[in-house]
Amino acid sequence: MGSWIDMLLVLGLTLLSLSPSWATDVSYDKGQFLINGQPRILLSGSIHYPRSTVEMWPDLIQKAKEGGLDAIETYVFWNAHEPRRREYNFKGNLDLISFLKTVQQAGLYAILRIGPYACAEWNYGGFPVWMHNLPGVKFRTDNQVFKDEMQTFTTLIVDMIKKEKLLAPQGGPIILLQIENEYGNIMEPYKEEGQRYIQWCAKLAESQNTGIPWVMCQQDNAPQSMINTCNGFYCDFSFKPNNPKSPKMWTENWTGWFIGWGLPFHYRAAEDVAYAVARFFQSGGVLQNYYMYHGGTNFGRSSGGPYITTSYDYDAPLDEYGLLNQPKWGHLKRLHEIIKSAEKILVQKSVTHKDIESNVVLSTFTGNSTGNSTGNSVCFLSNANNNKDVNVDLQNNGKYFLPAWSLSILVDCNKEIYNTAKVSTQISMKTKKPSNGDTELNWVWRAEPMKDTLNGQGSSTAKQLLEQKATTADASDYLWYMTRVNVDATFPKNTTLRVNTTGSVLHAYVNKKRIGSDWRSGGGFVFEKPVILKKGVNLISLLSVTVGLTNYGSFFDLVPFGIVGGPVQLIGSTGNFNKDLSSNEWSYKIGLNGENQHFYDDKLSRKNQWASEGLPINRPMTWYKTTFKAPLGKNPVVIDMQSMSKGHAWVNGHSLGRFWPTMIAQAPKGYSCSDTCDYRGNYDDHKCFSNCGNPSQRWYHVPRSFLNDGDNILILFEEIGGNPIKISFQTVTTEKACGNAYEGSTLELSCQGGQTISAIEFASFGDPQGKCGSFKKGSCDATNTLSVLEKSCVGKESCSVNVLEATFGSSSCSINTPKRLAVQAAC
Repeated sequence: MGSWIDMLLVLGLTLLSLSPSWATDVSYDKGQFLINGQPRILLSGSIHYPRSTVEMWPDLIQKAKEGGLDAIETYVFWNAHEPRRREYNFKGNLDLISFLKTVQQAGLYAILRIGPYACAEWNYGGFPVWMHNLPGVKFRTDNQVFKDEMQTFTTLIVDMIKKEKLLAPQGGPIILLQIENEYGNIMEPYKEEGQRYIQWCAKLAESQNTGIPWVMCQQDNAPQSMINTCNGFYCDFSFKPNNPKSPKMWTENWTGWFIGWGLPFHYRAAEDVAYAVARFFQSGGVLQNYYMYHGGTNFGRSSGGPYITTSYDYDAPLDEYGLLNQPKWGHLKRLHEIIKSAEKILVQKSVTHKDIESNVVLSTFTGNSTGNSTGNSVCFLSNANNNKDVNVDLQNNGKYFLPAWSLSILVDCNKEIYNTAKVSTQISMKTKKPSNGDTELNWVWRAEPMKDTLNGQGSSTAKQLLEQKATTADASDYLWYMTRVNVDATFPKNTTLRVNTTGSVLHAYVNKKRIGSDWRSGGGFVFEKPVILKKGVNLISLLSVTVGLTNYGSFFDLVPFGIVGGPVQLIGSTGNFNKDLSSNEWSYKIGLNGENQHFYDDKLSRKNQWASEGLPINRPMTWYKTTFKAPLGKNPVVIDMQSMSKGHAWVNGHSLGRFWPTMIAQAPKGYSCSDTCDYRGNYDDHKCFSNCGNPSQRWYHVPRSFLNDGDNILILFEEIGGNPIKISFQTVTTEKACGNAYEGSTLELSCQGGQTISAIEFASFGDPQGKCGSFKKGSCDATNTLSVLEKSCVGKESCSVNVLEATFGSSSCSINTPKRLAVQAAC
């Protein structure tokens, strides 16, 4: 009988696990976001599955969870999944379903932004370029051709997640879906058609019957069935939903900014991000998402722009390689802990706001807080002044020093437990080290075959200059334009070839000889080079290059690329001779022969054509190949490409993306780079620049999963001319961990990648001076500080220290001196 009872018990548990009681009910009302009827405060972070690898996903998601997040948000990238009409790809790091299941396995919720327009600095905003060539199509407006395609893809994605039971009512992780994306920012030129389109989008979303809410970000006039949400650097008191039932949601808190070729790094201080988050919850927010939490890498040709780098680091809490970006990750983690501890009070929406003085606001949240560690009330005390520190007297609740552009959270409104400007999290100093003894790489090479194109032989012809995007359907960055011109005695001896192009780069050849290359940051320029023509027929071959297609703006899909329309002219030196070649018969060839013959993948291309002798340096249109061993250890791997010019890189057939280290970072006109950044005051994408005078991107990520245990193959296509001999593989490691924590806090120190803390190089509790790398003792110091840190931390991957006088002994500081712990550890 026992065995039958056991079987019935197992069957009962199985049926229970499949029953609707395991479903999650998601709804909203009266400004609250409800999960199973309970109001919630949720913290989310964007991690885009195609910008990392399948093998990286679990670690990234786990670090997000450890950082205090409840949910992972991602776009769905239409052009990646449907590169050709009705041909779909959901394999490898495009396996959306596996990504969502990985999120679920980590115990987190998911927010899926189907769009299917993404923007995201992604090529063409995520739209497949083949759609551009559909007769009668108009993007993102009340156009039936476009709406049919959008409905087909949206329904495909919804049906996939329904089939896998990934919606919350099915027991899955997805609690929110998004239709369209930031349309409100650019909809005015679409006029009434745009208004009708946004209504249609809402009806399309409703028709999917998902059982969970849909959002529209940056859409003030979103239909009432949609939750309109905010995107930006700040979304506090100035943003209110357009429906009193809708919860206040922030779908994109920009943790930094993307990098363009020729532009510097963007840095957004941890203090400012924390301030923005705290102000959002002070103003009644219920769901906040970091864009990005992990930015990752624009593998292949996925970066948009144009002119957006392969790195999409975004100064996110997790860097491009998945390492903790400290102190941002840790400072926000602590804030998340505080917010979650106050959740039961915050969700009750019982709050009063009081103006203490100009730009200083006290917000008092009260409510039934049974079982809540924060007590019966929580106060948010914010100082929105750019440069004015204030002392606030809350009478019976105490006096508080409030730095400019900061917010303090007070438990029971009488004890400060967090201030956004007081960072007590370690700073990680990362470095890149040569791998495997920095062994010299042995290179072989082969020239890009150009016999056909330099002879004017293409695959199609037209008596006009065609638009590149429409012609190539984005099958390649490259399009050859070729024509012939007959020269007689009337031609002047000194002639200039002038080409008007809307492309990103142009390489020109006349009679099989390269006459030059040119480009402009942002694309679109006039190419001019002197040419010597011969009597009779002359061949002109022009290679137009794109570096990512425009991804944002009204009618961005219509932005032209290539030499479309020209004109292409021959200009005489005296100015009285001008021959327009624009209406000539032009021959076209899409892509490079090396691409078509798979030179980038040694398994697919013929191996016997690589030459080992006479390795050319600084030679345009050249392919290079070498073998290498995977760097030892677990630290992230990068290639130092500083000696190369422009091109594309592959490891074992996997695309690492475009490289262009000769694009040197310069701040926009009127701005400059600095080693320091004042976090105070409104942040924007022209504040806090660094890296001027260096390549916009020097190092290129090689995910560990791309590497074999034995030999690995690196293949480069160099477009302009570089020196592969100086290329090296390096690993990214945390070299030093520094802390600068205030008394009463807890300092956590850690080394990443399995490294341990090898030494404490500096430690002082008192009023230490300087910064990481140049700390020094101040006027007072506890003599036991160094020995305490060595005992607690040396030999360990991580350690935790309570920053209290009881920990280190007396510091002999005056009563008015705020005591801090400064420490520098070697990894």
